[in-house]
Amino acid sequence: MPDSPTVRPMSGDTRANWIRLRTMIVLRWFAIGGQLTAITVGQHWYGLQLELGLCYLVIGASIIANLVTGVVFPENKRLSEVENMLMVLFDLLQLSFLLFLTGGLHNPFAILMLGPVTISAAVLTLRSTIFLGTTAILLVSILSHFHLPLRADAGLVLEIPQLFVFGNWIGLIIAIVFISAYSVRVTSEIHSMSDALAATQMALAREQKLTDLGGVVAAAAHELGTPLATIKLASGELYQELADHPDLREDAALIHQQADRCRDILKDMGRAGKDDLHMRQAPLMALVEEAAEPHLDRGKQVHLEPLQDPKHQPAIHRKPEIIHGLRNLIQNAVDFAQQDVWIEAEWNEQQIVLRIMDDGRGFPADILGRIGDPFVGRRASPTRRRLRPGYEGMGLGLFIAKTLLERSGAELHFANGRDPAAEHDPEMDDLGAIVEVIWTRDRVDISRADAMPSSMGANRPISA
Repeated sequence: MPDSPTVRPMSGDTRANWIRLRTMIVLRWFAIGGQLTAITVGQHWYGLQLELGLCYLVIGASIIANLVTGVVFPENKRLSEVENMLMVLFDLLQLSFLLFLTGGLHNPFAILMLGPVTISAAVLTLRSTIFLGTTAILLVSILSHFHLPLRADAGLVLEIPQLFVFGNWIGLIIAIVFISAYSVRVTSEIHSMSDALAATQMALAREQKLTDLGGVVAAAAHELGTPLATIKLASGELYQELADHPDLREDAALIHQQADRCRDILKDMGRAGKDDLHMRQAPLMALVEEAAEPHLDRGKQVHLEPLQDPKHQPAIHRKPEIIHGLRNLIQNAVDFAQQDVWIEAEWNEQQIVLRIMDDGRGFPADILGRIGDPFVGRRASPTRRRLRPGYEGMGLGLFIAKTLLERSGAELHFANGRDPAAEHDPEMDDLGAIVEVIWTRDRVDISRADAMPSSMGANRPISA
């Protein structure tokens, strides 16, 4: 599947550098405020006998750390992966020591142990998350057995039955593991989708630039056609009239040749025409042929097969997203085909259908249901590497194709013509991968009233 060689999913190390130190400092100030409030209310409102000196020492360590980092480092500093991990680890240890001084798992605020782990799972790499999660589980296990008792004003020890302590311990461990895994998975998918959508926008912008450049070249060729023809005509007449002046006749011939050269250059760069509104539409098969053109000379036979009379084929919008999306699908088929690729087109009053088929091994069964998701093919099996040497695809090409075509109103279906795990028999003519692209005619057919205004209007000049 076609992929941009410059687009790769960003690593966790890269994303960890997005977190500002100021953000972590502000969050820590909120935590410090909450801890001071809880200790003050517990001491004065509920009469709890707390080790206030040690508690304030622990909280003071966070205050000093915040003040030092706020003074030493600039406000716009971005934390590295290691710095992020160390800050979260410090918060985890500070909270654990505070819980040790205030009853351990008998303290209902023990649930706050989930906070640092959740943050690490959302912003750090899997390696750092596993380390911090393991540390949190170890600290929770220690707090379940070792802690200072929480005493009331009359000296009564406030504690819950051991069964509930055990339940809190198990619940915290399960929550740490589940929330970490959940956050890592969801965050990874969000980031992958963000990367893939960025790649899609880049692909569409590139295709749009190529289309715009083609329009500019076409306009230049059209506008320069008349003066070049005049130069050629005048130089031809001069050539005939200067038969008695060989030197001047040579110059006239040179002018005539250079005019032809300019014409050929403009012809190679683009076909004649202004920013013609008719250039924004094309017959269905012409659009398919344009999308397939870069892959027609790659050693595979690409068959364009309209299933109805081509004379009555629909004319559809010539949108960059349609061309680029179809081109990606065709490239994928050509890459994996043994020898032949078939592109079938059919239409009726309700819809337009394109089928892109090849005689390869088909889509791998393990990703057939996930085709169109980004980064599903980062690790290729040895068999797949042997079938397609040097391929380092990530599924991004099909994602881009699916996203762009769906933006144009298409619906895509992916299937196999045969079992991709079966041995390929050259004598069999069964199909490998099949991609079906379906549009309702109202979305792309320019002849429909709701697809395009009835009047095309006048040609418009291209503005810079």
